[in-house]
Amino acid sequence: MNYIWDIIIKARQLGIDETKIKFIAAKSYSPYMELSNENINFKDVEQEVELNPYYRFYEVFKYFFSLDNFEDLELRETLFDVTIHFLTSIDLMSGMNKREFYSRFIIADINNGLLGKEIREGFQLFDRMDKVVIAQNIIRLYITGEGLYLLKDTVRRIFHKSTIYANYETIDELLFYIPYERNDLNVAKFEFIKTIFLPINFRVEVYWMDHFGIIGTDETMKIDKIALY
Repeated sequence: MNYIWDIIIKARQLGIDETKIKFIAAKSYSPYMELSNENINFKDVEQEVELNPYYRFYEVFKYFFSLDNFEDLELRETLFDVTIHFLTSIDLMSGMNKREFYSRFIIADINNGLLGKEIREGFQLFDRMDKVVIAQNIIRLYITGEGLYLLKDTVRRIFHKSTIYANYETIDELLFYIPYERNDLNVAKFEFIKTIFLPINFRVEVYWMDHFGIIGTDETMKIDKIALY
């Protein structure tokens, strides 16, 4: 990885606060790379990241660290860090499509409590990638109004290998089989998804770990592994 935005993307994936990362102008560096040698093959994100500021931003920093200028060094280092963070945010946004751009606003609005305290608190149960899934489907809900489809899509993308059935004896009921442990966290996540996407006239039944039996489907008819419906 050669670019500063690689560092920020990795930090977000690991749940690290990117504002805690400090960018430093490397004293020795390759003219052919943005990151210093210590950072190009990183697995973990260090608190301090050295880079070659002239690789892509020569016009910005060409007078910033003159060898004969020793004044206000601490101030210039702080300004350098702030400027690199700003340039990195531009880097990241330049590769975004419109949906990703809107998703950021949705996530920010939820985190700021614009959809209510309960929604804000429930949203914190999810990791970054799951938050993006939810935000993108909220946008799709606004555009299409297809809450039922988006409920199923969100559950499948967050609780992988989930199976969803329609109960044809009761038109407005869905049965969810979620092959995850039933615990407070998973139940709270499902309730959050349901609150956002479930149409008001529908009800759901959820089966955790053990599938209800379906005649003719052997994997659902295992002794001691059948849930009652």
